[in-house]
Amino acid sequence: MSMSVSSELRQLLGASAVADDEETLNRHAGDKWFANHAPEVVVFAESTEQVSALLRFANERKIPVTARGAGYGYVGGCVPVRGGIALSLARMNRIKEISFADAIAVVEPGVITGELQAQARAQKLFYPPDPASLKSCTLGGNVATNAGGPRCLKYGVTRNYVIGLEVVLASGEVLRTGARVHKNKTGFDLISLFVGSEGMLGVVTEITVKLLPLPPARATLSAAFDKMSTAAAAVQQIFAEGFLPSSLEIADHLTLDAARRDLGASVVAPGNAHLLVDVDGQAETVRVEMGKLQELVQSKNPNSLQVATVEADCERLWALRREFSNTLRATGLTKLNQDIVVPRSRLVELVEFAESLQTKHGFPVAAFGHAGDGNIHVNIMADRYKRDAEVRHKVERALDELFAQVLAWGGVITGEHGIGLAKKRWWPQATSDVSRALHRTLKDALDPNGILNPGKFLD
Repeated sequence: MSMSVSSELRQLLGASAVADDEETLNRHAGDKWFANHAPEVVVFAESTEQVSALLRFANERKIPVTARGAGYGYVGGCVPVRGGIALSLARMNRIKEISFADAIAVVEPGVITGELQAQARAQKLFYPPDPASLKSCTLGGNVATNAGGPRCLKYGVTRNYVIGLEVVLASGEVLRTGARVHKNKTGFDLISLFVGSEGMLGVVTEITVKLLPLPPARATLSAAFDKMSTAAAAVQQIFAEGFLPSSLEIADHLTLDAARRDLGASVVAPGNAHLLVDVDGQAETVRVEMGKLQELVQSKNPNSLQVATVEADCERLWALRREFSNTLRATGLTKLNQDIVVPRSRLVELVEFAESLQTKHGFPVAAFGHAGDGNIHVNIMADRYKRDAEVRHKVERALDELFAQVLAWGGVITGEHGIGLAKKRWWPQATSDVSRALHRTLKDALDPNGILNPGKFLD
């Protein structure tokens, strides 16, 4: 990109909105995946009008534009692989409104997810989606990937809460779709078209989400078992007896061993499987429900069982779960997180299959995640991954087998992270010819010059 384009952008948007120094370019070159490619200029938008002007400019010149929030994605979704313009929405970080009467919030895309949750909670309202990086990730990024989290078992994912969007199309036109109401059937569901579109159909500049009443009570159960099959049997029985926890998490022995090494054996109960169950609601209901759950889990003869009924104590039990990713990284190996989803009945088979991959390919494979909806994070832990092409080739072969098996079971290759770059190789295998053609038709209709987040799975 010539210096004249950067100069034109400064004239168009203001000098403070444009940067092309090396440090800024490198800071906007990647996310939490290993891929990295610097843009040629970074634009820091502060309004819908600036985004609209930028996209009109870029579309006329066919310059790639890759929108990004906090850069906390796991699949390279915001890596500007075609260079061009990195459009940062981090400065668009206002919570415009939280209405108790309407039970909605109106936010800009750069709002941190945890901040919205905290401000809603202060008004006795509840925004349930809770991705693991909620203290760092943005609502715009959550919309781009249709982010989930542990609570999506009971409450659903980001898509279930977005009721209105303002989106700037590739042409610079501004689309407003949805409303501040909780039910709406006015034409096609355009909101769902953009939620999960990974920045390839438009740039979201305002989000309206519905909020729920804040549950007044919560309880958490933590249990350890000798076998993953026992923990999985407990999961199945919980559902069979009519319970619907807000969260239901499971972890295997490799995940627990990494936590013991990093945090200390005293922090992690002895055993090869970990189960974490959350329930919420009215205080009396939660007390009765957790009492019955405790009896159910106790009947499985766990190595340990703890129950917390106060918010601070619940969070103490959750602290271990929130550290699993960090303790796996602390091994010094490259952690390749695959957010696959299998039918719930396949949980034990999935863990056993992951262990067979370890035996066959020589990589440790750690599995933990959302047992309630079958969204288990299978982490291949590879040494020298970033500097040894042969190691990367071996990892791809292992992933070929993992994804083929998941699809054969009727599962999917991503539940909440998206396709991005990391899963681009398996996109054709995971979809049909008709589906891919329809994706292409929608992309060409909304972005005929292909400027929005190019180089990802549709290319």
